[in-house]
Amino acid sequence: MRHRNKNKILDRQKGPRELMLRNLASSILLYEKVKTTSAKAKAVRSLVERSITAAKVGNLSARRGLIKVLLQKNAVKKAMEVLGARYKDRQGGYTRLVKLGNRQGDGAEMVQIELV
Repeated sequence: MRHRNKNKILDRQKGPRELMLRNLASSILLYEKVKTTSAKAKAVRSLVERSITAAKVGNLSARRGLIKVLLQKNAVKKAMEVLGARYKDRQGGYTRLVKLGNRQGDGAEMVQIELV
């Protein structure tokens, strides 16, 4: 039974799901907008928000925490140097979901997740 379990499974095992979300979070931080399905965007939103909040601190401990989570070194560098400074005064809500309609092949709801 899944009572009170809120995390999304996304039809994957734990390891591949976590790597997919970490890779998607790295892409969002690097490119600042990514087109993906609605379920994946909602699942990765909290990971991106926590990463930017950690980058705002800007110390070595925050950098090491980001290196553990994000797969690409360029994403860590951009989060610490560019995004941390950009969102210094913002209290949260760094991402936006824009609905794009349904995908042609399987009808999945597509969204564009972007940094505000």
